[in-house]
Amino acid sequence: MTISKSRKKSNKQYRQRNNDWRLFLRLVPYALRTKRLLALSIFLLVPIALANAIQPLLIGQAVSLIRQEPSTYEFLKNRPLSEGLTILQGLLLVGIAIRLSLTGFQGYLVQKLGQKITAAIREDLFRHVTSLAVRFFDQTPVGKLITRLTSDVEVLGDVFSTGAIGIVSDLFSMLVIIGLMLSIQWQLACFLLLLLIPITWIIIYLQQQYRHANYKGREELSALNSQLQENIVGMNVVQLFRREKFNAELFRTTNKRYTKHMDETILYDSSVSATLEWISLIAIAGVLWLGGWLLLAENLSFGILSAFILYAQQLFDPLRNFAEKFTVIQAGFTAIERVGDILDEPIEIGDRPNTRSSILDFKFGYIDEIIANLEAQNFTPPAELGEIRFEHVWFAYKDDDYVIKDLDFTIHPGEKIALVGPTGAGKSSIIRLLCRLYEPTEGRILIDGVDIKELPQAELRRYLAVILQEGFLFAGDVKSNISLGDSYTFEEIQQAAVKTNVDDFINQLPQGYDTQLRQRGTNISSGQKQLLAFARAAIRNPQILVLDEATASLDVGTEALIQQALNQLLTKRTAIIIAHRLSTIRNVDRIFVLKRGELIEQGSHEQLLEQGGLYATLHNLQMLGT
Repeated sequence: MTISKSRKKSNKQYRQRNNDWRLFLRLVPYALRTKRLLALSIFLLVPIALANAIQPLLIGQAVSLIRQEPSTYEFLKNRPLSEGLTILQGLLLVGIAIRLSLTGFQGYLVQKLGQKITAAIREDLFRHVTSLAVRFFDQTPVGKLITRLTSDVEVLGDVFSTGAIGIVSDLFSMLVIIGLMLSIQWQLACFLLLLLIPITWIIIYLQQQYRHANYKGREELSALNSQLQENIVGMNVVQLFRREKFNAELFRTTNKRYTKHMDETILYDSSVSATLEWISLIAIAGVLWLGGWLLLAENLSFGILSAFILYAQQLFDPLRNFAEKFTVIQAGFTAIERVGDILDEPIEIGDRPNTRSSILDFKFGYIDEIIANLEAQNFTPPAELGEIRFEHVWFAYKDDDYVIKDLDFTIHPGEKIALVGPTGAGKSSIIRLLCRLYEPTEGRILIDGVDIKELPQAELRRYLAVILQEGFLFAGDVKSNISLGDSYTFEEIQQAAVKTNVDDFINQLPQGYDTQLRQRGTNISSGQKQLLAFARAAIRNPQILVLDEATASLDVGTEALIQQALNQLLTKRTAIIIAHRLSTIRNVDRIFVLKRGELIEQGSHEQLLEQGGLYATLHNLQMLGT
């Protein structure tokens, strides 16, 4: 039932797609970035088309010259036969040489143009995707994104280079051929033109069916990639719970649907080629029949008839190429739709045009406008940095299903706060809102009196550092995983490692700080990955530090080392600590107890135990478990 609904939705979306050529125009700005390359590629179409179209005419003249027919050109009539044929052979060789050399050069240019377009789109798409809010990634499978960033983008280069320019070339060739035919013998030319009407209608119909099947095929390919990515990432669970056969059957079903749609595209593509072959044969037969009748009536020469037989073949060659390139363009239109859906996805969380360069601009009034506003409101900035204030914040991941409800609290500069509560209480959601990975549905969040929406995201995320329960590492050396692309010196990196007591661990690695880590750091332990996360936070010297079960994956000895480093790291810094082991947060200044998104208790460890509320219950349960 669900699959049926999704297919109906997909078909409905397909019918509502933009006009094809409007989609094509989305690629024009990318092509215009290389105007010279584009202009030269189009300019070369003229000599190529002329050199191609003149060949049947020269062959026809050779036949007329041999038979001494009146249709022979004047400059050949008064010459000996051998000399006239030599001239025609020379012209034919020049035409062939021009066509072959320029066609090869133009092919190189259009392929280069296609690669430049593809590279530009891929960069824009990657930049846009990395700017989207986390909410988008919650709703979009990774496999689908990878398909659009790779195979869909790859198709787009062919749309403009091989497809669009190729179609312009074929159309121009057809116009030149039609013009020459009309100038030589209008009756035969009109007969061939009449054949173009039904073949054009057939091609358009078959290409529409191809487009529809191709779109559904690409959707199924995204589903295949999503399943593949999900199974690879979750391979441990797949094997531990013996889901190999079950998942293989799911994959087989999706693969069967994909194959079915791709078989349809092959059918329609082959139908176009077969139809053109039949029409081409009919055209040649028709030219022979009508030409023979005109020849008997002495209204046509053998030379002109020979030229028209060749033109009948040449006329359908561009049409055949046109159909093949149109198939490329139809596949490209599908890719444009799918890539366009991502590029059209609004950036939910972005910097405002007039955002300030840093929090310090607000704090100490470096900008006259801010000073005036503060004085008008009789506002006195606090002496220290690191104040966090939630003002009646509500938040829902979807619709009105709120996970944060009317949170209103202030964390003072340098204060250590712990967030406690059962699973689903909203602890991690508070951190995501503070880091501006999501926007509050209602209310606002301020740091040092400044609404975080008014700050550049880069500045906000330099001002605070988050250490998660599981540190994520990129493929690369240890140094780059601590600096994360920022311009820190090796001495600064090493100093941060020493400060967090992880320098000894790094020096024990095979190449020390230059040790290459595999993707997600699979060649070191979870605890070692977490140690690097602490060094990564320390080097940035944040004013606010967030610890989300940051020591959960550390052994007792390593946790003791990190705790010493944390004591130094937390000095004169505001800290928010999420912990399920209540024994680790006894010494914080205040504990916020959350339940279903609401702040129901707050106070020190002793105060909350005296109240006998939820915190006391959780504490007693943990004490019983030990």
